[in-house]
Amino acid sequence: MHIAVLLILVIVIFFGPRIWANRTMKYYSREIHSLPGTGSELARHLLTRFGLSDTRLEKSDYQENHYNPEEKVIRLAHNIYDGKSMTAIVVSAHEVGHVIQHNYGYRPFFLRLYLAGLVGHTEKIASMLLMTFPFVAILTRTPALGVLMFIAGIGSLLIPVIFHLLTLPVEWDASFQRALPILIAGKYIPESGIPVARRILRAAALTYVAASLASVFNFYRWIAILRR
Repeated sequence: MHIAVLLILVIVIFFGPRIWANRTMKYYSREIHSLPGTGSELARHLLTRFGLSDTRLEKSDYQENHYNPEEKVIRLAHNIYDGKSMTAIVVSAHEVGHVIQHNYGYRPFFLRLYLAGLVGHTEKIASMLLMTFPFVAILTRTPALGVLMFIAGIGSLLIPVIFHLLTLPVEWDASFQRALPILIAGKYIPESGIPVARRILRAAALTYVAASLASVFNFYRWIAILRR
């Protein structure tokens, strides 16, 4: 019974925010002809306005929205790039917010960028170290070596946790400290659309909360395994 409740709770925590975010994005993807332009047109305008014309804008073949700081390119899903909806406008402004973070030296942005390059490798290394450290300690008859491997494994597991926890404030800053004030001050959205923009940005942020919880859960799972 307890396992079933825990499983349901895990599913709700990990998948619930993403499902709700997708529904919110889709709901506000309806075309609004009174808006001054599409998502890509707004993004180009903002890049020029803030002196960021060296950043390229492309359609995403994978239907994802993101800013690649190494290539200096914003990639927008087709419905965002060509869309004339609240979702298209808000998401485009959010991605420009990341470009502003990059160009204005927002430190958490650069720290996340550095950790992003480590995450994929460290999870594999951590798993290998934590699975093998008892055998290494026994075979080499060097407990200190096993302890060092254990510490290194736990440290490697912490990097993805820190990365995902750091992602949330970076995304929150791009949304509510950059994109939303720009949209309001520039009157790129009607006054009645401000609560809608907040709702879209909040829904998107929840997906990062779920990712953070997943990394924490993975860390806790390894700790629970090692305590047995």
